[in-house]
Amino acid sequence: MNSLFASTARGLEELLKTELEGLGAQACQVVQGGVHYQGDSRLLYQSLMWSRLASRILLPLNECSVYSDLDLYLGVQTIDWPALFGPDATFAVHFSGLNDVIRNSQYGALKVKDAIVDSFTRKNLPRPNVEREQPDLRINVWLNKDTASIALDLSGEGLHQRGYRDSTGAAPIKETLASAIVMRSGWQPGTPLLDPMCGSGTLLIEAAMIATDRAPGLHRKHWGFLGWANHDVDLWKEITTEAQVRARKGLGEYTSRFYGSDNDSRVIERARANTRRAGLADIISYEVRDVAKLDNPLPEGPTGTVISNPPYGERLDSEPALIALHSLLGRNMKSHFGGWNLSLFSASPDLLSCLQLRADRQFKAKNGPLDCVQKNYQLSATSAGAQSGQIADDYANRLRKNIKKLDKWARQEGIECYRIYDADLPDYNVAVDRYGEWVVVQEYAPPKTVDANKARQRLFDVIAATMSVLELPSNRLILKTRERQKGNSQYQKMDEKGDFMEVSEYNARLWVNLTDYLDTGLFLDHRIARQMLGKMSKGKDFLNLFAYTGSATVHAGLGGAKTTTTVDMSRTYLEWAERNLRLNGLSGRAHRLIQADCLGWLRETDEQFDLIFIDPPTFSNSKRMEESFDVQRDHLVLMKDLKRLLRQGGTIMFSNNKRGFKMDFDGLANLGLNAQEITQKTQSQDFARNRQIHNCWLVTHVAKD
Repeated sequence: MNSLFASTARGLEELLKTELEGLGAQACQVVQGGVHYQGDSRLLYQSLMWSRLASRILLPLNECSVYSDLDLYLGVQTIDWPALFGPDATFAVHFSGLNDVIRNSQYGALKVKDAIVDSFTRKNLPRPNVEREQPDLRINVWLNKDTASIALDLSGEGLHQRGYRDSTGAAPIKETLASAIVMRSGWQPGTPLLDPMCGSGTLLIEAAMIATDRAPGLHRKHWGFLGWANHDVDLWKEITTEAQVRARKGLGEYTSRFYGSDNDSRVIERARANTRRAGLADIISYEVRDVAKLDNPLPEGPTGTVISNPPYGERLDSEPALIALHSLLGRNMKSHFGGWNLSLFSASPDLLSCLQLRADRQFKAKNGPLDCVQKNYQLSATSAGAQSGQIADDYANRLRKNIKKLDKWARQEGIECYRIYDADLPDYNVAVDRYGEWVVVQEYAPPKTVDANKARQRLFDVIAATMSVLELPSNRLILKTRERQKGNSQYQKMDEKGDFMEVSEYNARLWVNLTDYLDTGLFLDHRIARQMLGKMSKGKDFLNLFAYTGSATVHAGLGGAKTTTTVDMSRTYLEWAERNLRLNGLSGRAHRLIQADCLGWLRETDEQFDLIFIDPPTFSNSKRMEESFDVQRDHLVLMKDLKRLLRQGGTIMFSNNKRGFKMDFDGLANLGLNAQEITQKTQSQDFARNRQIHNCWLVTHVAKD
């Protein structure tokens, strides 16, 4: 009898124990990370060929206490290495674990190597060579506190390397874990199995191997026991031949099918190639299909199981495409797969909650360093087709109605960026903006009186319905959450992706960034005001204060301004403004950019301008400003400074977004200024519902009698 150890991923130990017992293993003892067991030579080879869950099969050789590096050396030397392999065989040492004496795994491996080599030279035998890539023999040493466990690795490369998967997707799961997921899914061989996000096809291939009685080790070319002196060549040949016969018989007798789909044609081609190498192309079929358009491959056929390892992100709020994907998946499951089982493996329980399904069973497991959960759902047979309507019907209908009107208007206007929904319905308090082929959903934070779970579910529904109505690919939607803004908080940095895209607005080209900041670099509600500035600026010296990304400056420059001056406190936004200007061929001395506190700069400069645009914050107490600013309280002081810069006959366009702002006409008159409100003239069709999104004024010198 051999004492053996099978290692496996955390969380799979009990499942591995059951599998080994099914192969005939005796005295199985579960420990963290694996199972100790006993068996004869046949079982040793059977477990290597047939275990779908074991990462490695090890033959323990010795244990020794390690209080010095000499202890390690002598403990390894007690093993009769020349009896285990010949000097013509190559070997490698894999050392893991540290203690107070062995503080470096490479040093530990070196001491083990020295001890093995010296075992040969002491018997006047040639020194065996170390070979790190595919050695004939692999020695595994694990140091746990003061005890070193030394074992012969009979596997060689990890047993998850079945030999069929040369190409994988972006985040593949190991074949051993895939087998565990299949075993825990509730799927029964002989019934259909579908993976709608199949990636490289690993789940389907592992399931098909189980169903057709195909040994997971059948396609492996290299084994760790081939250089072992006790290797029984005839017994291994017998085990291999038996596995080949069983595989041919199993494939010939299997009648059910496996179905895989993915939205990436390149991934599907890799899955097909992996399946061909596994010898299972006759029973696994693949197609390119987005999960949003998923339906039952067997609408009149038997019920089966849907299984998948859907993608997941690190931050739920930054992954609206994943929220939409899971919401749509849950809805499609209920609509088209009544009576089926569903099993999903994920590192994000939050995303699984978007399914709006109640799990019957769940299992925990590790996928590398990630804590994951597998949830199994029984889909009600009565629900199939019952929910064929749109998610959030009232929201979806309103969005569809708005798009029909606004898309045609936007094309006629020559704009790519516009609002298509603006909190039209009280239950769906979001703004939805189109930026070319992208859509940004901004959630206005709900009041504390609204149940958080209910608000969250409505957001999931909005995302799913938006993508469905707009037929939007799952990676073209961006989610942002807006709190009530204070000062410059709209400029807050959110991410570091640096993804800029070019959009057009009338005759201007502008850069926007949909991910890195709360705002995108383009205030859509000021679109008409920018167009007006362009028409007013020909031959004039133009000043843009609190300029943000300089989009108003671009319009003025394209409108024929003699000079433009762009002032903002943020270097980031001034650099953005410079990029916008260059994109439109506006550069050189005629187009200045100044980084400064706008209010301080206003008080100190003595320059003169014909046209001034200013859109100050409603309130600011930025540390970089000399004093706090309130637009209602301080607008007269602002106008006094602006008048000093304004040439006779010049115009100030003054805008702000303070609700209920009241212009001090008497104060303006005392300054010799006149204000004409043009708010309605600057409001475009896509902001018709929100008349108070900004107010806008033209301020000029009072005409002299």
